[in-house]
Amino acid sequence: MSRIIGYASGVFDLFHIGHLNVLKHASAQCDYLVAGVLTDEAAGHKGHAPVVPLHERLEIVRSMAYVDEAIVDNTLEKMEAWRQVGFHRLFKGEDWKGTARGAQWERDFAAVGVEVVYVPYTMHVSSTKLRQVIHQLISEGRR
Repeated sequence: MSRIIGYASGVFDLFHIGHLNVLKHASAQCDYLVAGVLTDEAAGHKGHAPVVPLHERLEIVRSMAYVDEAIVDNTLEKMEAWRQVGFHRLFKGEDWKGTARGAQWERDFAAVGVEVVYVPYTMHVSSTKLRQVIHQLISEGRR
């Protein structure tokens, strides 16, 4: 029986329980989990630069018990990551399910025998929400 390699990527900025949950659920569904940490340039799709520098985000993710290997991910194009890593399962948050991009991943990866697996999304927290709270506290003069 061959080993199932999984891949989960993200910015992983302001690391929180939602990030942990994605990695935990992904790890439970593969034998070897590779986490891709998006560069600041690739993370630009969010409309702002990450707060935590790439090398620190990479080290945080690398130190997680659920992650077997962490790599720098230079692109949002997941087929590039597949060519680099050779994974069998792509893990994404279930918030991507039913979206145009999610459907495209499903089509593209089905053609090469890779399963797209949607893992539970933690609704109550996100790096964007944390960033908003931090900015609000700073603007109110609290630290």
